[in-house]
Amino acid sequence: MENSKAEINRIKKKFIDRLIKNFLDIIILAHFRDKVFSGYDVMVYVNREFGSLLSSGTVYSHMYALERQRLIELVGGNERKHVYRLTDRGKLTAEVLTAGKEIQEFMKKIADE
Repeated sequence: MENSKAEINRIKKKFIDRLIKNFLDIIILAHFRDKVFSGYDVMVYVNREFGSLLSSGTVYSHMYALERQRLIELVGGNERKHVYRLTDRGKLTAEVLTAGKEIQEFMKKIADE
């Protein structure tokens, strides 16, 4: 029985890590809506809130994609640390993604299947 509990926990952890990676852009937009942040800040937040360790490559590839979509913009830093903030378009996107009942109902529907 102990092995099955360990296996269940391993499966859950793997699935949660997958969800975090797939929704990292939304996590970034929602959490850092009114803050400046770096890739390191994203890694610390995800680890603290979800217990998931993300590689810098995973985080920065998502951040570069958000920057290309004009959802975040570089506001400072140096060669070792870049600091970003959400653009107005990024804030609007975060608002739509986190406030919409349709999206919440869609996610609930997936979980209930």
